[in-house]
Amino acid sequence: MPRASYTFKSLNRAIGKAIHRYDMIQDGDRILVGLSGGKDSMTLLWSLVERRRRAPIDYQLWGVYVDPGFEDSIGPQLRDYGRAMGWDLRVECGDHGVVAHSKVNRENPCFFCSRARRRRLFETAEKLGCNKVALGHNKDDLIETLFINICYGGEIATMAPCQAFFQGKFVVIRPLAFADEELIERFARERRMPLFQNPCPTAGVSKRTEIKHMLHQLYRCNRKVRGNIFHAMGNVKLDYLLK
Repeated sequence: MPRASYTFKSLNRAIGKAIHRYDMIQDGDRILVGLSGGKDSMTLLWSLVERRRRAPIDYQLWGVYVDPGFEDSIGPQLRDYGRAMGWDLRVECGDHGVVAHSKVNRENPCFFCSRARRRRLFETAEKLGCNKVALGHNKDDLIETLFINICYGGEIATMAPCQAFFQGKFVVIRPLAFADEELIERFARERRMPLFQNPCPTAGVSKRTEIKHMLHQLYRCNRKVRGNIFHAMGNVKLDYLLK
């Protein structure tokens, strides 16, 4: 299908650009791919598996879903799909989602949940002997995070495409960092990927959703705004900021 082929080439080009610019993957890497069941993480795992078949280097992949403990868990469905695809996909059970929405937690539920999930991913990576953790954040996620931090955190920061943690013990990589969310959506649709419903009771009502809506208004007014914001994150003039 010509359209699907064009989408695949565009996505593959964006992923390749990020991987090569930041030297994300080397021969012998053991990479844990964090899964959520959504289009981004599913596309990421599919793409890394596909690239491994053609790459001149060898690396290992493990897909890991950290179950937050809600009813109607997508873990079993995700595991079955991974098995059908021939992926090494694991489900780590937890209760951080439930705790995040209980009276025990006095923090923002999303902040509590994401921190607990990240901790579990690192723990699992250590058990599997992985040196890298791949996450499915795309170009739009990086832009939205910048505005979330400015508006609600009082700082100018986003997510780095490649970042070391714990004195270099693990490296978090984001191979989709140069890929537009719209491109990923189109690819997932053309591949007929099953996208699993997020069981979180506050999904879709977060600060990120508010920022996303605000940005879409800007994008409608000028189609160059998205690209300009993304370029600005790598073109910071420190002399013209407050000190």
